[in-house]
Amino acid sequence: MKVLILFASPRPAGNTAQLLAPFMETLRESGAEVECVALYEKNIQPCLACRSCQNTWEGFGCGQHDDAAEIFEKILESELLVLATPIYAWYCTPPLKALLDRMVYGMNKYYGEEKGPSLWKGKRVALLTTCGYPVEKGADLWEQGVKRYCKHSQLVYCGQLAEHDPGYKETFMDEEKAARAREFARSLMKD
Repeated sequence: MKVLILFASPRPAGNTAQLLAPFMETLRESGAEVECVALYEKNIQPCLACRSCQNTWEGFGCGQHDDAAEIFEKILESELLVLATPIYAWYCTPPLKALLDRMVYGMNKYYGEEKGPSLWKGKRVALLTTCGYPVEKGADLWEQGVKRYCKHSQLVYCGQLAEHDPGYKETFMDEEKAARAREFARSLMKD
C-alpha cells in the first residue's frame, strides 16, 4: 500500500512528529510504502478562486506555480492519505488548510460550466492529530470538517487518532500514545 502523509506541523520534532514516528514505523513494518511531505518546507499559496483548474479534467490545472501541483500528483499516486497536524484554533495549520482549499478545486472538477469528475474519488483519508484541549473539544471540529470534505470529494474517511497535550510542563509522548499510534496504523492496513 502506498501511503502519503502530509505533515503539517511547524515543529519538526514537536508533538505531532513524536506521534507520527511509531505510526510510520508500524506502517512500514506492515509492508506499506510511506512518504511524508513536510508542508512547512513547501511553497503552498492560498487558492485564488480563479477556477482555471476547472478548464481541464485531465489534471490539476491550477494557474499558480508552486509546490501544490507536485503534491497533487503524489496524492493521486497514493492509496491512503494521512493528514498529520496539530490543532491551532480548532482546525489544521495554515499550509494544510491552503493545500486542502487548492485540492478541493483541483481534484474536484465540479465548478466549471459543466460538472466534471472527482479525480480522487475513493481515495482513503485518515487523520493524525495533536491538540492542547481535551480531544472532544480540541479535535472535534477538525474531524467534522474533514468528514464533510471527504463526503463532498467522494473520499473514504477512515478515522482519526487524536492525542491531547497536557501542557508545556508535561511530557507529551508516552508508551500509551505510541501504542495507540501503532494500533491506528495497523487498523488502516487492514481496511
